[in-house]
Amino acid sequence: MSKKPLGKDKFGVQKVMRKGDYFGDAVGQFVLNALSTLVAQVTYFYTDKVGLAAGAVATILLIVKVLDAFTDLIMGNIVDHTPAGKEKYRPWLVRAGIPAGFIMVLVFTVPKAAPGVQIAYALITNILLSAVIYTAFAIPYTSLMTVRTNSQEERGNMGIFRAAAGYISGFILAVGIIPLTNALGGDQAAWAKFGAILGVFAIIFSIIAYKTSRETAVEVGAEPAETVQAEDEEQVPFGEAIRKLFGNKYWVIVLLVNFFSCVIYSVSASAGTYYCKWIFGDDNLVGLLGAVGLVPTLLGFVAVGPLTKKLGVTKTLMVSFAMGILSNTLMIFFHNYFVAYCILGCITTFATIPMMCLVGVMTAMSIDYNEYKYGVRMVATSNSATSFGSKISSGIGASMIGWMLAAARYDASLTEATQAVKMAIFGFSFVIPLIMFVVMFILTSRFDLEKTLPALKEEIAARKNNDQ
Repeated sequence: MSKKPLGKDKFGVQKVMRKGDYFGDAVGQFVLNALSTLVAQVTYFYTDKVGLAAGAVATILLIVKVLDAFTDLIMGNIVDHTPAGKEKYRPWLVRAGIPAGFIMVLVFTVPKAAPGVQIAYALITNILLSAVIYTAFAIPYTSLMTVRTNSQEERGNMGIFRAAAGYISGFILAVGIIPLTNALGGDQAAWAKFGAILGVFAIIFSIIAYKTSRETAVEVGAEPAETVQAEDEEQVPFGEAIRKLFGNKYWVIVLLVNFFSCVIYSVSASAGTYYCKWIFGDDNLVGLLGAVGLVPTLLGFVAVGPLTKKLGVTKTLMVSFAMGILSNTLMIFFHNYFVAYCILGCITTFATIPMMCLVGVMTAMSIDYNEYKYGVRMVATSNSATSFGSKISSGIGASMIGWMLAAARYDASLTEATQAVKMAIFGFSFVIPLIMFVVMFILTSRFDLEKTLPALKEEIAARKNNDQ
């Protein structure tokens, strides 16, 4: 039975994606978010389950993220210089996805040894987790959005599906890991068991993503066809590619907005556990907060599509960032009230969802502008350099918690937090996110590419026709 032909989007670009394609592509995000959220959770694991000093943990995470960021650039260069005629992106989903399942267990099997040995083990396993495995999966996977389709509508849908799948993994970890590991015994072995379960899912989903992915796209003005193999482009030397990227103001805006949003994601992933334990007196409340937070998350995923269709990408993000500014400002006045923390936290959660869904769309638009300005898209290098900023910012976010706690003389063995520790928790829970939301609002207001891109794409197509 033949499949129903796919039409074109509102800009006249041929569609190539079906529902099954969106699902298969989205499960790859589960692998990525499982890896990245584990990094955010290990601060609590190392300080409260293994017994490492908060300052040492913070330093480990920053070292890992700095190395991680540079491996992104290396990986982008490797992918963009794949020999012509071979698939650049899809094979890496299994090359990195299968090892990811094993590293999720190893990160929690810190040996019972001297602190120096434990610190070394934590450093090595986190380098493997983040700088090697995550990078080898992330750069090709994020690049697939650009080469899979030229339709902004389909890219937006891919972003929503990816964000939804990613949130499920983040929800399981951020909300379920404390109650589940406590139910399994609450010790280090319980965390390792949780990692093993998560690793099995990571392997399965990486295989599904590989099987359903394609490196195809349809150019503007091309004959209607379901798939056309994406063409190879001129290989640009790495140094020249980086210089060109920083000459693209839209790519720079995406880089910075993504940088600050990743600080928020990283801080928020761990902040709730410390907040519940030391401000409200029970870390199991994280489960309740997560359950309540599921409501604005689902609403956010449902709302992004209609909001983007009505307001566009830029205005949708500006509205969401304004909501983040409001909720975190109010937290300054209501930080000791659990109900207020729940409600305002829900608003903040809603405010972060559009960026999860649309950062890939903004990156893809900036890559299209590369083609307009320079004649080459530099897909993997563009994504790797953006990811470079993400890694540094998430490392700063995760390390920031450890450093602030260390500066406040945090002691996990105490029964009640000191005033200094409480101020540190307030700082990384809502003061830092407030600042980040303000900066992102200002930067996004300068991103005006969305309106002009269709005309630019037509000019690109005309240039190619003239060159033939």
